[in-house]
Amino acid sequence: MNERASIASLGAGRMGRGIAVAFAYAGHAVTLVDFKPRDAASFARLAAEATEEVRGTLKFLARLGLFAEDKVDRIVARVTVVREAEAAAALPAASVIFEGIPEVLDLKREALARASALAGPRPIIASTTSTILVDDLSGAVAHPERFLNAHWLNPAYLVPLVELSPGAGTDPAVTARLKALLEGIGKVPVVCAPRPGYIVPRIQALAMNEAARMVEEGVASPEEIDKAIKYGFGFRFAVLGMLEFIDWGGGDILYYASRYLTQALGSERYAAPEIVERNMREGRIGFRTGHGFLDYENLDLDAHRRERLKAFVAMLGQLGLAKPPVVED
Repeated sequence: MNERASIASLGAGRMGRGIAVAFAYAGHAVTLVDFKPRDAASFARLAAEATEEVRGTLKFLARLGLFAEDKVDRIVARVTVVREAEAAAALPAASVIFEGIPEVLDLKREALARASALAGPRPIIASTTSTILVDDLSGAVAHPERFLNAHWLNPAYLVPLVELSPGAGTDPAVTARLKALLEGIGKVPVVCAPRPGYIVPRIQALAMNEAARMVEEGVASPEEIDKAIKYGFGFRFAVLGMLEFIDWGGGDILYYASRYLTQALGSERYAAPEIVERNMREGRIGFRTGHGFLDYENLDLDAHRRERLKAFVAMLGQLGLAKPPVVED
């Protein structure tokens, strides 16, 4: 896919504006299509609001040192907001159309049906839904082989991850093209099966509920729990990821910890899934055995550990916690 592919967004709301910033920053022309019938005055207000939010976001990023502020106007000029009546001209010209209609199944299906008919068969169409499975929407799309879900995490212009969820009929080449496009603007796309919650929302829902539960139980104050998350939980997982972290310490630790917590707290929510028990039986413990969730057999583990520890030290510096040693005279 051309690195300067044109992008369209159905909807000029918060997600569409965030996607517009990400692509315009990377040099792409972006058209925000207001897919609601509005009178001229209402549309003018919406267009001005969307443009000013894009401008304000870019100014903020410039002031943080990402680029020179005198480039803001040139980047904003890549973003156009058009009315529903102009969709028939705007959509066929796009290489990718991101649907950002509110999270209501019927609204999304109706918008996707209209948009795909107007766009013709060429553009990739991706829903940004955070809750609706791809094949609950794909039936509304003409040529559904070019359709998939692309779940951005807010703020879309900053968070690198985009979760791609192809449907049963999605052409693998379409997924590959969209993945390459996203990588070209500095995003980190991952591909996951069409299951509720994708990857990140499914994991974070468990973690957030458990944090709330600990406040409820009086385990610690909200401030102390958040401090523990920032400087312990988040610190380690930002470098290792979750499955490599299991392998780093050893899958046996998770196995025994799960058994203890299930009994001590009287809740099956801590029970290990079958894959953890199977890894134990098969000796797939992690670093110590060369196999775990990941395969380390042909990896220089000492060098790998040093690289990971180097990343931890860099994070300490970012947090202002990398202190020089105290050397006695």
